[in-house]
Amino acid sequence: MQTILGASGQIGEELARELKRNFTSDIRIVSRDAKKVNDTDTVFSADLTIKEKAVEALKDTEIAYFTLGLPMNSDLWEKQFSLIVRNVIDACKINQTKLVFFDNTYMYPQDDRLLTEETVFDPVGRKGKVRKEMAEMVLNEIKSGELNAVICRAPEFYGPAKTQSITNTLIFDNIKQDKKLKVLLRDNTLRSLIWTPDASRAAALIGNTPDAYGQTWHLPIDDNKLNYKQFIALASKIYGKELKYSVIPEFVFKIGAIFNKRLKELQELLLRYKYDNLFDDSKFKKRFPDFQVTTYEQGIQQIKNEQQ
Repeated sequence: MQTILGASGQIGEELARELKRNFTSDIRIVSRDAKKVNDTDTVFSADLTIKEKAVEALKDTEIAYFTLGLPMNSDLWEKQFSLIVRNVIDACKINQTKLVFFDNTYMYPQDDRLLTEETVFDPVGRKGKVRKEMAEMVLNEIKSGELNAVICRAPEFYGPAKTQSITNTLIFDNIKQDKKLKVLLRDNTLRSLIWTPDASRAAALIGNTPDAYGQTWHLPIDDNKLNYKQFIALASKIYGKELKYSVIPEFVFKIGAIFNKRLKELQELLLRYKYDNLFDDSKFKKRFPDFQVTTYEQGIQQIKNEQQ
């Protein structure tokens, strides 16, 4: 059996579909309010802050995928995220389960250096520090030899359906609502964006590749890195109309953060929009040369088709 921990988001749902398509029909969906993705799925509703529930959730599981997310709330992250990861690690050990840990880039330096799997963690802000702690917990268990695990790391998302990201919110949601698009800080810094179905397909492939374990893998992206000016120009071409946008300067966030908790939570992520975001996926592409990455043009076209 393969079990997805936190399958209510876009990554978890796409992962369930990909596992069913290419690897197994024996899939368990675990979340607080678990629902089937495929007809053949089994479901298990669990609060993973409770160790006993985590252990029960992974019973008879060969591979567990950690795709769980929490709302953008630093207090909540500090209170629950590391606890959940600790419980999942312990549950994997007890059940002799392999772990595929789906990760983001918050623990990396937020500047213009090239980000590889070997980049030293240097987080900015509370959420980055939590993600560093989570990743180090998994890495330490791998190093100790007590856990057979792999880390799959993705940059910022964009994608179909209920993909949650800043790019989806400020660009594609505004296109759908016929509103002016928004860009954070600068429109001329290069972005590394991953198509969410690609992230899930790649995680499923890594999870079912025995020699991929014991490592960190950067998941694959379109090599044609664009800045937001170029990205919106491409979207304008695909949508067949000029998409106008405005650039929101940093001082607006600093003022808004005083009055708006969501803007306050967002503030620590702003540096990634101030500098080129250069995410290196060459390790994955060398190991899995046949993996077909969705181009920006294909992805934007699919979002447009979905919105019509």
